[in-house]
Amino acid sequence: MGLLPLTFASAWASGINAWATVLILGLLGRFAHMGGVPDGFQRTDVLIVMAVLTVVEFVADKIPYLDSAWDAVSTVIRPIAGTVIGALIAGAQGDLLTITLAAVGGVTALLSHLTKAGLRLAINTSPEPLTNLTASITGDLSVAGVLALAFANPVPAAILAGVLLVLTAIITILLLAQVRRGWRAFRRWLRRDTATA
Repeated sequence: MGLLPLTFASAWASGINAWATVLILGLLGRFAHMGGVPDGFQRTDVLIVMAVLTVVEFVADKIPYLDSAWDAVSTVIRPIAGTVIGALIAGAQGDLLTITLAAVGGVTALLSHLTKAGLRLAINTSPEPLTNLTASITGDLSVAGVLALAFANPVPAAILAGVLLVLTAIITILLLAQVRRGWRAFRRWLRRDTATA
């Protein structure tokens, strides 16, 4: 039963930052000898690629509108990563457990991604960069904290991830007007950016 909370917490983190999630899981498995981490995540080549992509996302996530462009591309990547993480945590045997944890992983990652992307669109309507930077760093720290907790105590980590998911969903719904305004501003940014290219 500990696999379900671990999958949920990892998938929530994947919806925020898939690359950092795989990197942190790999590092925890390889250097902290945490059980349950898929062997493939601990390989040196995987850790290097994930570290590079984590740095790219770390930078892109701090720049207004570039963060939304990155989130748009990640709409496909993050839920797939959550699905794969769930399947691998289950052992990828093709049984009901694998299918269940893959589904939990994919859906959870999609929901956390959508709330994150919506909030960032709303935050991008703010004229000052501090809000965007604060939101990005908070997301980075949340991913690291939830994943570290997940391997020490999966159930509290899953509860924390669930609370964060519900809170961000509520905030996103409350800020729906700003999310729409952010979406329109993002589309104008894209048109302006492609026109100058």
